[in-house]
Amino acid sequence: MPEFILFCHDKKDSLALRLKTRPEHLSYVASADIDILLAGPIFDGEDNPAGSLFIIAAAQISDVQSFADGDPYALAGLFEDVEIRPYRIIAGALAPK
Repeated sequence: MPEFILFCHDKKDSLALRLKTRPEHLSYVASADIDILLAGPIFDGEDNPAGSLFIIAAAQISDVQSFADGDPYALAGLFEDVEIRPYRIIAGALAPK
């Protein structure tokens, strides 16, 4: 199955919104009906969360877009922009054997 990177950049000065919405976001990710290979926050230079990064295996990019659109972070207006790109894992712990 193809892999995709989902890269979400938070709006400037939105840490309070991220923290307020975090429990809903984590619940959404834990119960998602999509194959999340890796997920976690990205950080600014001050060690504050500033976005989210996912590597997802999905049949098509529209599946990843639907997942991204339903994220409580997105629904709360946290993200400045969201980028989905095709990706291929070729080395490391997640690489095909």
